[in-house]
Amino acid sequence: MSGTKIIGDLLIADAAVLAEVPAARIKAGQLPDAIALPALLVRKISGVERVHLQRVGSVRMTERVEVTVRAGSYREQEVIIKLVRNACAGVTGTKSGFDGVYVENAGTGPDLIGPGNTFEQSQDFKVGFNEPV
Repeated sequence: MSGTKIIGDLLIADAAVLAEVPAARIKAGQLPDAIALPALLVRKISGVERVHLQRVGSVRMTERVEVTVRAGSYREQEVIIKLVRNACAGVTGTKSGFDGVYVENAGTGPDLIGPGNTFEQSQDFKVGFNEPV
């Protein structure tokens, strides 16, 4: 879940993202049924720990994290997916209390029709970081 925290924190720290999606509508795990639009859902897709003979101090983790945009129009979906990508892709350093962070663009998903005929699309990221053991 650490990659999810890193991506969520990057989104909440980005003024351009917040101008379109208030922080209260950026959620991890699941979006409430009646959430106002637009909204962002941040979920972990997969994670891999680099195998070490001894787990001392920290381990290197790589997680695939998906950000799903739920919007009221196709145009709004397109604008927000680009803002999400710009807020997260290419980030390195220490973030959300983790060092050795890097975030790479890992692809954009298909256009989907979401609940209540909303417009949805996902942006995936590959997130690397050192996690304390």
